[in-house]
Amino acid sequence: MSNSTKILAFAGSTRQESFHKKLVKIAAQGATDAGAEVTFIDLRDYPMPIYDQDLQEQEGFPESVLALKQLFKSHDGLLIASPEYNSSISGLLKNTIDWLSRSEPDEFPLALSCFRGKVAAIMNTSPGGLGGLRGLVHLRAILENIGVMVLPDQKTIPNAFEQFDSQGQLKEQRQQESVQALGKKLAELAMKLQ
Repeated sequence: MSNSTKILAFAGSTRQESFHKKLVKIAAQGATDAGAEVTFIDLRDYPMPIYDQDLQEQEGFPESVLALKQLFKSHDGLLIASPEYNSSISGLLKNTIDWLSRSEPDEFPLALSCFRGKVAAIMNTSPGGLGGLRGLVHLRAILENIGVMVLPDQKTIPNAFEQFDSQGQLKEQRQQESVQALGKKLAELAMKLQ
């Protein structure tokens, strides 16, 4: 397989010990094993204000947004671990998508160029019994509406506090392999679509 396929992996959380950062890194390993080049980013490194069209028109795009837009444009696929906040996605993730979906003046014909034509795999873990399933429904709808092809397969892991070992791996081998398989499937699809 070609190793030119690039996957961007991130969590919709900035918390240092985020379960979602651990989860997406496991999926990223599967994508790497399949031959993709994976870039893991922490959204904490890309601080941005709440999206405000007046602010954008007066001051332009924050440098953090421009840097993140370039990263998205240069990758073929997205691995996203999305926390569930009040049965939806985190404000951080929604705000990031809102900023990235805005066109710069020179990309007007390519509206949503950060997202269109990309493929994504989504996952979640939660202290609760549903594993964050309700939040993934919203994330899938948002991504598909802005032109991302989201894999039908997704992964939710309940009882997050009990699932990870001290190295950030899943204690249950079957779960570990299932999350890695999701990353592998994303990489393989992205390679086929290139």
